[in-house]
Amino acid sequence: MWKGAKKLRGKFKAYEYQAVILPMIMIRRIECMLIQRRDEIEADLKKAFPNISKEEIQKKSKAREILTVSFFNKSDWTLSKILKEDVTQIETHFREYLKEFSPIINEIIDEFNYRETISKIVKANRLFSIMQLVEKEDFSTQRLSNIEMGYVYEELLQRFTQDDAKDTGEHFTPREIIRIMVELMEIDFNPKSSQRSISIYDPACGTGGMLSTAKEHLMDKAKTKEEQENVQTLVQLFGQEYLGQNYAVCKTDLLLRGDLDGTNNNNITKGNSLIPDLPSSKEPGDKHYSRKFDYMISNPPFGVDWSEYATDVEKFATTRYKTGTPPSNDGALLFLLTMIEKMKPATISPVGKSEEKIGGSKISILFNGSPLSNGDCGGSESEIRRYILENDLLDCIVMLPDQMFYQTGIYTYIWILSNNKPKHKENKVLIINARQQFEKEPKSFGNKRNRITESHRNWIIKQYDNWKTNDSCKVFKKEDFSYHKVKVLFWQTDENEKPMWITEPFTVQLNNGNVKKKYDLYGNLEMAVTVTDDTIISQTVNIKIDGKDSFETALRKELVKSQNRLKDLASKEFTAWLKGCNLSATYHHRHYIDDAEYIPFEEKIEPFLKREIDKPIIRWEYAAKQGDKEILGYEILPNKYFFTYTPPPSSDILLQQFWELEKEAEQILTTIKSV
Repeated sequence: MWKGAKKLRGKFKAYEYQAVILPMIMIRRIECMLIQRRDEIEADLKKAFPNISKEEIQKKSKAREILTVSFFNKSDWTLSKILKEDVTQIETHFREYLKEFSPIINEIIDEFNYRETISKIVKANRLFSIMQLVEKEDFSTQRLSNIEMGYVYEELLQRFTQDDAKDTGEHFTPREIIRIMVELMEIDFNPKSSQRSISIYDPACGTGGMLSTAKEHLMDKAKTKEEQENVQTLVQLFGQEYLGQNYAVCKTDLLLRGDLDGTNNNNITKGNSLIPDLPSSKEPGDKHYSRKFDYMISNPPFGVDWSEYATDVEKFATTRYKTGTPPSNDGALLFLLTMIEKMKPATISPVGKSEEKIGGSKISILFNGSPLSNGDCGGSESEIRRYILENDLLDCIVMLPDQMFYQTGIYTYIWILSNNKPKHKENKVLIINARQQFEKEPKSFGNKRNRITESHRNWIIKQYDNWKTNDSCKVFKKEDFSYHKVKVLFWQTDENEKPMWITEPFTVQLNNGNVKKKYDLYGNLEMAVTVTDDTIISQTVNIKIDGKDSFETALRKELVKSQNRLKDLASKEFTAWLKGCNLSATYHHRHYIDDAEYIPFEEKIEPFLKREIDKPIIRWEYAAKQGDKEILGYEILPNKYFFTYTPPPSSDILLQQFWELEKEAEQILTTIKSV
């Protein structure tokens, strides 16, 4: 890869390197698998027909390849053969070679947009050297697994398109995290005895690492060839990817692994999982709409912006997203709602005199911290959490260490959801603090400085299996995450704890209605009103609003004391005159504070307010309501639950450290002076 980058320097910009190198690696990877398959076919033919000629073997081998292999190439070309021919014909032969691949491979080449890129490579006079770079490399699945090809892709992103990858929110998930996510799903499949097929789905499958790791996990349990075939046949992988290059890598690798063939070519699709797949949409939508899956696993983009396709998202407003849509700058929860909609319903089955839940689905999804607590009570994000918790879908959250990803050092969280929780987990959630379960990478890879080893992974799985409270784990009731939000009006007090009064400008229009609103809020008011018209020059009068007279009546009573001409005006005439005046006022009233309080669900509201505010409370009301019914807020605060207070060092220790630093600084200065 580095050799390829060196060959491209000066001819291509750094962000273009991956568009040149990665497709060539994938083409060679496909070729390696075809050569291996051809060798197997030829060996079978020689065994069946000992006296067959070499030419006949090649002819029959090609025919059998096209008939029996899910991907093939009708030509006799390989990269090595092309390079041995006339150098002036390399582009022509290479294009012929690509054209003769089976339709599914040509779709992958088109997703890389590689035919256009070839023209650029030829113009830069680099086609021969890039082909020569890979022609003899072993990129087969025996040498490089899907996850390892993912690492190659991530390295290209990390080295050459780092800023672009950050902008798109792409974060390739390290294998050790995927393994944890897969094991936490507890996939119910025995390679030896299972006869029912199971489905695994990823709505943002990227290069396919999560799907292939899930299947590898089950394949590792297979002890015999028959059991391996059972896994290969019955464990079906489904996914959708938005970005063409990711989609191409994913489809290539699953095809080479045997997870795709002519009958299930649509298992991995390209498009936007968050919107309906309609002819009227600007882009392809959810190609797996209405399907249900047994297991779902995903690391959706962090902070994905969905404002560009908001109109299409809203088409699911009464179905998939009926609980609400998060802000358009962070669509992570849209992916979770998409997965929840695709859960198979759990059914009740009688067992003796009791009943048992069977079926259902499990979800393993990786988030940053935003979905845990963003959004206020009654807001869409809180309402989504409310739906998940009140429907008892959330099973467990694992707090992972930071600096686990190549392109971001943030903390992340694994969420496990199930709609068929065992009895001891019903209406409860386990949070595992695995922040310290890591060791340092021998060498940093971008922002990835930490790694989770097998012992750390086993520790996490053990905590999940035990499902008990200890120093690193806590079991919560769903009510522990809910809270009341109430608006409180209370009377502020001064330094002597005496009720305060305040004088401030009356900032809204002076009329009966607005003054009454202030009276209804504060009670008795004292107002200094300044009136100006053609005959009165800024006369200020003091009035009291005590509920007996309206504002205009009280003002008129004071004005007529000095303005005899106003005595004879009827009420309507006075109102008309007043509208032609310039009015301003200050008003003296009780100093009330309008505040919002967040109260844990199990706390009684009035005792809480009395304890926490300790001021004369005028009134309180629920901040979020649906009709007359209160809407509870929901948030999950893992850092708070495991926070341990550490007192700061004493002043004596701090002073001692200061003088030690002072002495060290003096020594450094002395050394500098001597030099």
